[in-house]
Amino acid sequence: MHFTSEQRLDDGVLEREFTLGEIPGSLWTPGSAPAPLVLMAHNNGLPKADPRLVARARYTAARGYAVATIDAAGCGDRPRSAADEQARADLRRAMQAGEPVDEIFESLIGPLVDNAVPEWRATLDALLELPGVRGPVGYSGGWTALGIRLAVAEPRIAAAGFFAGGYVPRAQREEARQVTIPLLFLLQWDDAGNPRRRALDLFDAFGSEEKTLHANLGGHTGTPWFELEDGCRFLDRHLK
Repeated sequence: MHFTSEQRLDDGVLEREFTLGEIPGSLWTPGSAPAPLVLMAHNNGLPKADPRLVARARYTAARGYAVATIDAAGCGDRPRSAADEQARADLRRAMQAGEPVDEIFESLIGPLVDNAVPEWRATLDALLELPGVRGPVGYSGGWTALGIRLAVAEPRIAAAGFFAGGYVPRAQREEARQVTIPLLFLLQWDDAGNPRRRALDLFDAFGSEEKTLHANLGGHTGTPWFELEDGCRFLDRHLK
C-alpha cells in the first residue's frame, strides 16, 4: 500500500489517498488510534470521491473509526470493459423505453461484484497491517450486493449496514440467507428505482438473528441525516 497524499481536517481526522497495485483508495483515521475499521462502499459505478460517501466517511471517522473506500474495477475513474459499457448503454435504452431491466442489471452487477470482492479483501489485508487500524471490521454502504458477498466470504466482518437502494442480483439474494452477522438495513419507502417488496423480501431473507430495518419516507437520495448518527451507534455496539 502506497500513500499518495494526506491532509488533516478541522476535526482532527487524517484523510489519505492510497494505491494498492491498480486499486485507488481513500482512508480516513481519527486522531486517536488504533481504531476499528469500517469498509464503506458506494453503489456500483460511482467514484470513491462521491460527495455523499466522503461526507459519511468523514463523519464516521470523527466518531472514532478508521474508514476506507476504494474504486472497484469498473467504478469511478478505473477503466470499464466494453461489456460493461454495452450493458450500461442497454440499461439506459431499456429504462427510457420503459422495458424490463432485471436481466440487464444481472449481466452488469453480477460481474462487478465478482471482480470487486477479491480487491476489497486484498485492501482489507493491507489496511489491517497499518498501525492505526484494527478489527473488528464493519461494512457500511449503498452497494448491498457487494456487502452481502463480503459478509459471507470474509469472517473478519463483524457487522454491516446496508442501504436497500440498488439492484441485488439473484446470486446475492440467495447468499443473504448465509449472512448471520448483526445488520442495520435502511430503506427509502418511496425509492422509485427499488421496488419496496423486493427490499422487504431481501430483509426477510437475511439469516441474522439480530437485524434491524429503518424505513423512511422519501426517494432514493432522501435518507435523513440522523440515520448516519444511528448507524454509528449501531457500529459502536458491535465494533467497540
